[in-house]
Amino acid sequence: MDIILLERIEKLGVIGDVVTVKDGYARNYLLPNKKALRANNANKQVFEANRERLEKENAERRVEAEASGEKIAGAEVVLIRASSNSGQLYGSVTVRDIVEGLASQGHETTKKQVILEHPIKTLGVFGVRVRLHAEVDVIVKANVARSDDEAELQRQGVDVMKAMFDEDQAEGEGGFTENVDPSLEPGEIPADMLDAGEDAEAEVSDETEA
Repeated sequence: MDIILLERIEKLGVIGDVVTVKDGYARNYLLPNKKALRANNANKQVFEANRERLEKENAERRVEAEASGEKIAGAEVVLIRASSNSGQLYGSVTVRDIVEGLASQGHETTKKQVILEHPIKTLGVFGVRVRLHAEVDVIVKANVARSDDEAELQRQGVDVMKAMFDEDQAEGEGGFTENVDPSLEPGEIPADMLDAGEDAEAEVSDETEA
């Protein structure tokens, strides 16, 4: 379907461009959200008659979005979640969590503005894109941790997941170890163990005779 863009659409074009898209994309998203018009003769004439006004309104919205973007850019949302020892969350962080976290800091956004390619399912600090206008994107941080202390460590650049892995490795290597006498032949029993064994047998013998 041929359409006229009413705003900049990533990977398609800018306001006023006539582009061809799949019918479903146009019918289900672009047209109902007033981001485009069907590119028929009547709509082309209407657009050209209103181009100046539309471009002016778009520019004004962009300026407002840029001002909001200066306030929200770099904001950090701390999300405390339970996880496995490998750092996998029991559940996931979603767009709703980001929106609510920003709102708690006074940054009003909608779920449509927060672009999360996929739910966050591990501990860590993640960059999340917020689209305030078709031409204005900012990045906020989602700091996902098991506690406020861990969130602070991650804020300082500490890789908590790596630290967890290293700790598990250390614990795995810290089990029972046996001291080996280098003077012994393979399979030879140390003398002190033989003496201990003889003493134990003597004690058993004494108890039996008693």
